[in-house]
Parts: sequence; structure tokens; C-alpha cells
Amino acid sequence: MAAAREDEMTRPAETAPPASMSRYVSLAVTACLAAVAGLAFHRVFGFGPVVPVVAVAAVAPTVLCALLSGPRKSGSWPLWISLVLTVVAWGAAVAVTVLRPALGAGTLPQALREGVLGSWKSILTTLLPVPAEPEYLVLVSLVVWLAAFASAELALRTSLRAVPCLPSLGAWAVALPLGVDGPGSNLPLAAAAVVLTAVLVLLRADGPGEGVAWRPLAAGVPAAAVLGALALAAGPVLPVNARPFDPREQVQAPPPQQRDGVSPLDRVGGWLLAPGQVLFTVRSGRHEVQRLAVLDRFDGVTWSSSAEFVPTGSRVPEPEGRPDEEDVVEQQVTVGELPGVWVPAPDRPRRVDGLPVVVDPGSGALAVPEPLRPGQRYSVTSVVPQWTAEDLADAALARDAEAEAALELPWGPGAQRPPAQIAEFRRFAEAATHGAGSPIERAALLSEYLRRYAAYDVTAAPGHSYRQLDYFLAEGRRGTPEHFATAYAVLARTLGMPSRVVVGFSGGRRAGDAVQVRSGDVTVWPEVKFDGLGWIRFNPLPESGRGSKGNDSVAAGETEQKLEQAQKSAASQQRGEEPGGAEEEEGPRRPAAEEEPAPWWVFASIAGAVLLAGYVLAVLLAPALRTRRRRSGPPGARIAGAWHQVLDHLSDVGLSTARTLTAHEVARFGASAAGEEAHGHLRPLADLVNRSRFAASPPGPRDADRAWLHADAVGRLVTARAGRLRRLRRRLHPRSLRDRRAPEAKAAVPPAGGASGPPGGQGAPRGGAAASPAGTPPPAVPSTRGTDGRAARQAVR
Repeated sequence: MAAAREDEMTRPAETAPPASMSRYVSLAVTACLAAVAGLAFHRVFGFGPVVPVVAVAAVAPTVLCALLSGPRKSGSWPLWISLVLTVVAWGAAVAVTVLRPALGAGTLPQALREGVLGSWKSILTTLLPVPAEPEYLVLVSLVVWLAAFASAELALRTSLRAVPCLPSLGAWAVALPLGVDGPGSNLPLAAAAVVLTAVLVLLRADGPGEGVAWRPLAAGVPAAAVLGALALAAGPVLPVNARPFDPREQVQAPPPQQRDGVSPLDRVGGWLLAPGQVLFTVRSGRHEVQRLAVLDRFDGVTWSSSAEFVPTGSRVPEPEGRPDEEDVVEQQVTVGELPGVWVPAPDRPRRVDGLPVVVDPGSGALAVPEPLRPGQRYSVTSVVPQWTAEDLADAALARDAEAEAALELPWGPGAQRPPAQIAEFRRFAEAATHGAGSPIERAALLSEYLRRYAAYDVTAAPGHSYRQLDYFLAEGRRGTPEHFATAYAVLARTLGMPSRVVVGFSGGRRAGDAVQVRSGDVTVWPEVKFDGLGWIRFNPLPESGRGSKGNDSVAAGETEQKLEQAQKSAASQQRGEEPGGAEEEEGPRRPAAEEEPAPWWVFASIAGAVLLAGYVLAVLLAPALRTRRRRSGPPGARIAGAWHQVLDHLSDVGLSTARTLTAHEVARFGASAAGEEAHGHLRPLADLVNRSRFAASPPGPRDADRAWLHADAVGRLVTARAGRLRRLRRRLHPRSLRDRRAPEAKAAVPPAGGASGPPGGQGAPRGGAAASPAGTPPPAVPSTRGTDGRAARQAVR
């Protein structure tokens, strides 16, 4: 039995099929598939950094899988052992290859964690091509290693033909989105992947336990090659118009950082006062204006940059709107005493080597993470546009989001109302561009006007706030490039032209085969954005402030001279003149806007204000004059005046008419509207009014004084009840100008004077009599008897 058991244990080894040769051959194909997928990262980093990383990451896990999972007499190792060993092997391989600098510095764990967890986001927030930092290349190594390992395991452990190709497709799914909009093309690699996939399927067509089927391979490989060639040829001409998905649009870029504590614009005045400082040296076959910083945000006091700098390997993205003619300029720059982090370069840079620059994709401005140091060198390749008069003549102003932001004129920090200077600037700009038709003509006329209007003076006090620009334009009329450029930008914004300010350098001095750019070569110029063209430079600086002075000085860039000539030609075409045919004015003068008559609406506003003031004065003075008149005269007239004053007070609490009311009915209304305390004054006043008219003896001065005491008390009570605001509103109403001695009011007051009583020898009617105008005979009252004074009311009617 022991011999039988031993025979059973040895039987699998004796009957195990021979190793499938096609399985091992297919491992070479899966490694190539993983390598081709890894090379797709060339649009992210370029081929140079990617090739060695991909070679190691594709070959090492394939060999490891062949040793652990290949067909053997004793059987394959379990899959979990392969997983554990491949993770360990990848960690060791990436440590001695990609992360060797971190291994030597003792920061391997941190670098490995950053590479695995955060490198993808860093790549998505960096302009392509991405710098070949070790932490970024960890992602390439990891993706290719996993693809090669998974493909090899599937090829060895399964008999399915095309399944080993799937992990490589996963690697493609990572590389393609990260490389969207990068340089180069993945079309040849895709064609190679198609060929390798066909070869793999043909290799695995024999099934397990058999040798390689050479006959299908001999026919299939050429067919696969033809298929790949067709894919390569058809790719560029396929009608695919859809824009590829760019994950960079879904990832929030890091917030902009304060790159420099001092704005380059604030350094201009100091540089001009110490002009001999060598800031940097340029070696190039062609001299161009060097752009340093772009400042597009104005808060009423200072200009600053809204640039959102992102890292870049070397490439700078192209701007919108390029002319048909462009010149490529290559320069080698050596940094001298240039402070700060801004990197000078001609507009527009396309590639920078030698410095770890960051770039603002919108403006193309360059900067470095740390301040520049003397002796640093870098090379920059720029594509300089050559604008012609035809390009500029019909250009319209831009109206995109960037242009709208470049039209803002804030009131200033903490301001609650717009500064008066903005309106003055608008009138100045309109006068300077009077007669201009097209946007390019307005922009060129404004530049020409400022050039003749003010003088160049390096000793002018620096600053570019509203107040300082107002002094520059109205009184000083002398300034540095800072004043001319910032004044132009603000004036252009008042005319609806999007503008910004750029600090740079023009000219220089020869020093052997190089040009030394000194602090005295600093300049500032404005730019205006046109639709389809982008930002166009204008130069409002007088001739005396342009370029270096001296026998060894270098003239302004050739492109600058051509641009100014093109602007003049385009403006002349719009005016129907020959270039240079317009007459030059003999000297600067103030804008003609100051000599124009004031518009009609100014006079209309003044007339309206005068009428309003007169009306307010009338409604406030009329009651005072009326009260003064009522207090004067004989006692009977004064009592009647006191009663009219009470009627005025009661109208503020709702007394609309007194024509059909007796004096005591008015008193009862006042008690209900102003309170019982008012009734204590109104009833005695009503008695005085009736007696003054119907009593046999005329009233005396004391009676008149008491009547006015009651009237004043009623006025105070009505004010307390109605409120001062309501009384003021009624006072401002036009009806307050009307005298209550009109018929409606007169009916409620008996005539003044000591006329005889009613017929029958009766005294004052019971309930009070309705009043008649002063100095008129009382109405005939046949009888004063009756309920509620009906006889008195009948007499009034």
C-alpha cells in the first residue's frame, strides 16, 4: 500500500503536460503592450524621461511572473505570493531608479507617498510638458508595472486569447487624459498597440499544451502590420471634431501666490534715478523689447497682477490671435542685479530652459518660485508677432471675460462714492480722441496726444492713483513712463477700451557680442485688447524717454518700430489720409472739452433746483406770515384769526371741511381727533368766537389773548397726536399755500365785530353760530331754537 500511495503521489508529475511554449512567447508581447502604453506618457513628460522608467517597469514584473507563475512540474505559485512579491519588487525597483535622489537624502517614504497619492493632481495643475520630477515619474512606473504584471499573470494563468490585453488598455486610460493638449501625438503608439494585440491573439490561438502555431503567425503578423499601418494613416484624416475631455478643467488649480513683495511698477522711479545698474545681459541675433510683468488689475491706487501662475516644464502655451507673419527669436539671458521673481523675455515666449519657471497661461508672463540670483542663466525662445496695418485697421475691441475685467474703474479702497476724477478723465479722453471713428484710431490718437501733451521727466514723483494722475494731466504735465502708461490705461478704460499696463525694458548697451540691459532702460507701456488679435501694445512716451542714451546704446526693437508704423498707417486709412499726412500741432494744449459750452441738461438741472428751493421756501414761510397777520388787528379780528389757526391745526388730524359745521361741532370733532384735553380749549374758543360776533358789546384785548392761548394749546396737542413728520408732509403740500379764509373755511367763523344779535333780541345761538367773513353782516337767523343747531346751519346754508 505504501508503494501504491507513492505511485499516486508521483503520477501528476509524470503526467504533467509539457510547458506551453506559446505562453512564454506571449509574455514578451504583453511586456511590449505595457511598454507601448507607458510611452503614451511622452505627451506629459517627453520621451527622454519616460523611456528608461517604462523599460524597467515593463520588463521586471514580466520576468518575475514568468518565474513564479509559469507552468512547472511542481505547479505554479499561488497568486497572493505573486502579488506580495511584485509589490516588494516594485518598491525596491522604484527606490533604486526613479527615487534614487530621495533615497540618498533620506526622504524616500515622503517622496514615495507623494508620488503614489498626489502626483496625478500635481500633473493636472502643471502646464505640459511637466517637469521630470522623480515624484511625478513614480506614477508612470506604478501604472506600467501594474499593467505588465496583470497582463503577464493573465497570459500565464488563463487560456483566453485577448484578456491579457486589457491591463494595457487600463494604462492607456491613465496616460491619455493626463496628456491631453500635450506636445506630440500618440497615433503611432496606438497603431503599434493594434499590431501587438493581433499578434497576441494569434499566439494564443493554439490552446494550452501545444507549441507555437507558426503557420497562423506567418500569415497573421503581416496582416496585423497592415492593419496598424492603415490605422496610422487614417488617424489624422478621420472626421473627428469633438474636443477631447480634459481633466485639467475639472481640477481646481492652487490659489495664486504673492510672488514679489514689491511691484515692478513701483521700482520704475528708483531704476530711472540710478540708470547704470546692469540688470541682465542678452545674447541674441536680434534685439527685442523685453517684457517683465503684466499688471491688469487697478484698485484706484495701485496696479497689480491677477496672474495665476502654474508650473511648466519648459513650454508656454500660445496666445489667441496671431498674425500671418511671425519671427522666432532665441535669446540667452544671464541675470545680473535684477531683483524679484519676474523673468524677462520677449513677447510671446514659447519655451524656457535653464530655470524652473512658472507661467501665467493668459498673459504669458514668467516667474520663478524663488528670487533671481546674479549669474543664473536661461535660454528663451519667443515667437514675436509682426502686425500690419491691414491686421489692425478693421479690428474691433474684445468683449470676452478678460476684456470686461480690463474695463473696471474701481472707486478706490474704502470709497463710498465715485471719485470726481473719473468724469474728468472721460472728458479728457473724449477730447483727445475727438473725430476718431474706429477703435484702432481712438487708441492711436490717444497715444499720440499724450506723447505731445506732457514732457518726459525722470524726477517726477512716482505714483499712479487717481489723484496723482489728475495732477499729472491737469497741472504737472511732466512724468516718467509710469505716469504716461497708467494715464493711458485709465483714459482708455473711460472710453470703453480694455487696457492693462506692462513693465519691461527697451534698448540697452553693447558689451561685446551681448547687450547689457540697465536700470535706465526700464519702460512701461499700455496694451489694448482687440477681438481676434489679443493684446496690442501702444507707446504714449515722448521721444526723449525712449531707449538708452549714449554712443554704444541699442535702438528700440525692430518689432516695436514696425508696430508703431502699422498703427499710424491703420489710423490714417480710417481717416482717409496718407500715413504721415496729418498736420502735427505745434505744441501740447489742454483738451478742447474745457472750451465747449455746458450741455442743456446742466441749465435744466439748475432751473429745477431753483424752482424746488423756491417752493420749499414758500411753503415754509407762508404759514408763518399767515399766523403773524392773524395775530394783528382789533380784538374781533384776532379772535377770528385764532379760530382760522385752529382750523389749520385740525386739518392735520382729518378735518376736511368746516362749511356745514357750527363752531361747537368743530370743537366736538377736535375732541374726538385730538383728545378730551383739546376739547377743553376748543369749547371756550368756540364761545369766544360766537360772542365776538353776536354779543351786544365788542370783545376786548384780553378775550383775544385768551383765544390765542387756546389756539396755541390746540396746536401743541395736534402736533403730539399727529406727529411732526405728518405735519411736515402736509406743510409741504401745495394746499398749505391756500388761506383758510377761502369760502370753505370762512363759513365756520362768525364775522368779527360787535354787530347786533339775531332778530328777536336773542344772544348767541344755542350750540354756536356758523361764522361769516369778517366785516360782513351776520346771516339772517329767524330762530336759534332747535335740536343740534339746525337753525344756525340753515342760516349758513
